Amino acid sequence: QVQLVESGGGLVQPGGSLRLSCAASGSAFSTYNMGWHRQAPGKQREFVAFITSAGSINYADSVKGRFTISRDNAKNTVYLQMNSLKPEDTAVYYCNCRRGFTTDWGQGTQVTVSS
Repeated sequence: QVQLVESGGGLVQPGGSLRLSCAASGSAFSTYNMGWHRQAPGKQREFVAFITSAGSINYADSVKGRFTISRDNAKNTVYLQMNSLKPEDTAVYYCNCRRGFTTDWGQGTQVTVSS
Protein backbone atom coordinates (compact mmCIF):
# COMPACT_ATOMS: atom_id res chain seq x y z
CA GLN A 1 0.00 0.00 0.00
CA VAL A 2 0.98 3.57 -0.64
CA GLN A 3 0.42 5.92 2.26
CA LEU A 4 -0.79 9.37 1.27
CA VAL A 5 -0.86 12.41 3.53
CA GLU A 6 -2.52 15.62 2.40
CA SER A 7 -1.75 19.02 3.85
CA GLY A 8 -2.31 22.68 3.09
CA GLY A 9 -6.05 22.91 3.49
CA GLY A 10 -7.70 25.70 5.39
CA LEU A 11 -9.94 28.73 5.22
CA VAL A 12 -9.46 31.21 2.40
CA GLN A 13 -11.45 34.14 1.05
CA PRO A 14 -13.07 34.05 -2.39
CA GLY A 15 -10.50 34.99 -5.00
CA GLY A 16 -7.69 33.78 -2.81
CA SER A 17 -5.16 31.03 -3.33
CA LEU A 18 -4.14 27.87 -1.57
CA ARG A 19 -1.65 25.12 -2.31
CA LEU A 20 -2.34 21.55 -1.30
CA SER A 21 0.38 18.97 -0.92
CA CYS A 22 0.22 15.20 -0.90
CA ALA A 23 3.21 13.24 0.32
CA ALA A 24 3.42 9.61 -0.73
CA SER A 25 5.36 6.74 0.75
CA GLY A 26 7.56 4.34 -1.18
CA SER A 27 10.39 4.44 -3.65
CA ALA A 28 8.36 4.10 -6.86
CA PHE A 29 6.51 7.40 -6.73
CA SER A 30 7.76 8.46 -10.15
CA THR A 31 5.86 5.54 -11.71
CA TYR A 32 2.51 6.42 -10.13
CA ASN A 33 -0.39 8.29 -11.65
CA MET A 34 -1.45 10.89 -9.12
CA GLY A 35 -4.65 12.84 -8.80
CA TRP A 36 -6.96 14.98 -6.75
CA HIS A 37 -10.66 14.55 -6.09
CA ARG A 38 -12.98 16.52 -3.86
CA GLN A 39 -16.22 15.99 -2.03
CA ALA A 40 -18.47 18.88 -1.07
CA PRO A 41 -21.22 18.61 1.55
CA GLY A 42 -24.21 16.77 0.14
CA LYS A 43 -22.40 15.86 -3.07
CA GLN A 44 -20.57 12.86 -4.43
CA ARG A 45 -16.83 12.78 -4.78
CA GLU A 46 -15.76 14.38 -8.04
CA PHE A 47 -12.63 14.41 -10.12
CA VAL A 48 -10.47 17.53 -9.97
CA ALA A 49 -7.16 16.84 -11.70
CA PHE A 50 -4.61 14.16 -12.45
CA ILE A 51 -1.04 13.92 -13.59
CA THR A 52 0.42 10.70 -14.95
CA SER A 53 3.89 9.31 -14.45
CA ALA A 54 4.72 10.64 -17.91
CA GLY A 55 3.50 14.13 -17.05
CA SER A 56 0.18 14.12 -18.87
CA ILE A 57 -2.29 16.42 -17.12
CA ASN A 58 -6.06 16.70 -17.14
CA TYR A 59 -8.48 18.94 -15.24
CA ALA A 60 -12.15 19.03 -14.53
CA ASP A 61 -13.88 21.81 -16.45
CA SER A 62 -14.90 23.47 -13.20
CA VAL A 63 -11.28 24.14 -12.21
CA LYS A 64 -9.59 24.50 -15.58
CA GLY A 65 -7.58 27.70 -15.79
CA ARG A 66 -7.63 28.18 -12.03
CA PHE A 67 -5.97 25.07 -10.60
CA THR A 68 -2.58 23.62 -11.44
CA ILE A 69 -1.45 20.10 -10.60
CA SER A 70 2.24 19.34 -10.44
CA ARG A 71 4.59 16.77 -8.97
CA ASP A 72 8.06 16.67 -7.51
CA ASN A 73 9.33 13.12 -7.80
CA ALA A 74 12.40 13.88 -5.70
CA LYS A 75 10.07 14.73 -2.82
CA ASN A 76 7.44 12.05 -3.46
CA THR A 77 4.91 14.85 -3.53
CA VAL A 78 2.06 15.99 -5.74
CA TYR A 79 0.69 19.52 -5.46
CA LEU A 80 -2.53 21.29 -6.30
CA GLN A 81 -2.15 25.03 -6.67
CA MET A 82 -5.59 26.60 -6.39
CA ASN A 83 -6.08 30.19 -7.52
CA SER A 84 -9.16 32.38 -7.90
CA LEU A 85 -10.98 30.23 -5.40
CA LYS A 86 -14.75 30.26 -5.31
CA PRO A 87 -17.18 29.27 -2.57
CA GLU A 88 -18.19 26.28 -4.68
CA ASP A 89 -14.63 24.98 -4.35
CA THR A 90 -15.35 24.29 -0.69
CA ALA A 91 -14.85 20.57 -0.14
CA VAL A 92 -12.67 17.92 1.36
CA TYR A 93 -9.84 17.35 -1.09
CA TYR A 94 -8.45 13.85 -1.46
CA CYS A 95 -5.18 12.79 -2.99
CA ASN A 96 -5.10 9.49 -4.85
CA CYS A 97 -2.47 7.23 -6.30
CA ARG A 98 -3.08 4.68 -9.03
CA ARG A 99 -0.80 1.73 -9.53
CA GLY A 100 -2.22 -0.62 -12.12
CA PHE A 101 -5.47 -1.98 -10.71
CA THR A 102 -4.86 -0.48 -7.29
CA THR A 103 -5.94 2.97 -6.17
CA ASP A 104 -4.94 4.39 -2.80
CA TRP A 105 -6.53 7.40 -1.13
CA GLY A 106 -5.40 9.88 1.44
CA GLN A 107 -7.48 10.97 4.42
CA GLY A 108 -8.39 14.30 2.86
CA THR A 109 -7.87 17.92 3.76
CA GLN A 110 -10.62 20.49 4.23
CA VAL A 111 -10.71 23.54 1.99
CA THR A 112 -13.23 26.22 2.89
CA VAL A 113 -13.72 29.27 0.67
CA SER A 114 -15.75 31.87 2.50
CA SER A 115 -15.75 35.53 3.36
